[in-house]
Amino acid sequence: MKQIASALVKAQREFGPALKTSRNPHFKSKYADLSAVVEAVIDGLNNNGIALVQQTHECESGVIVETLLIHESGEQLSGGRLHVPASKQDAQGYGSALTYARRYSLMATTGIAPEDDDGNAASVKPVKEPLDPSTIAQIVLAAQSMDDLKSTYAKAYKEFQGNQAALAVIDDAKNRRKAELMEIK
Repeated sequence: MKQIASALVKAQREFGPALKTSRNPHFKSKYADLSAVVEAVIDGLNNNGIALVQQTHECESGVIVETLLIHESGEQLSGGRLHVPASKQDAQGYGSALTYARRYSLMATTGIAPEDDDGNAASVKPVKEPLDPSTIAQIVLAAQSMDDLKSTYAKAYKEFQGNQAALAVIDDAKNRRKAELMEIK
C-alpha cells in the first residue's frame, strides 16, 4: 500500500472542485453530476499513475458499485461497496441508481466534495420546474437513515399533496426504503 498511498496524496493535491452544473428540481438546487465528479479527479489520478475503475456487483433490488483506485505498481485501494436501491424495476430506474451510486462512491473514495456555492444559491431565486414523481422516489430510496427518510418523505408528500398517482409512487418508495433500513438494523 506504500506506493498507492503516496501517489494518492500527490493526486489529491491536483483534484479540482466537483462543479455543481446540474439541477435537482425536487430540492430546487444544483448538484455535481457524475461527469463533473470524474472531471474533478481523473487528471490528478492519472498524472500520478492511478487508474479509476468502478465495478458493479449483482443486486436484485438496485445496484452495488465499488470504486477501485489501481496504481501502476499493481497496488489497489477499494472505496468499499455502495448499494443504491432502484426507484423502478426497469432500465431507467437501474440507470439512475447506477449513476447516483457511481457519483457518491467516487466522491467518498477520493475524498472530494462538490463546490460550496451556498452564497451564490442564497442570492439567486430558484426557478420552479415541474417535478417528476419517479425522480422524487429515487431521492426517497436514497435516504441513509430513518430520520432522513421521514424528512425527505414529508417534503415529497407536501409537494405532491392531492396527486394520488404521484403519492402512490412516493409511498411505494418510502415503504421499500423503510423495510431496507429496518433490515439493516
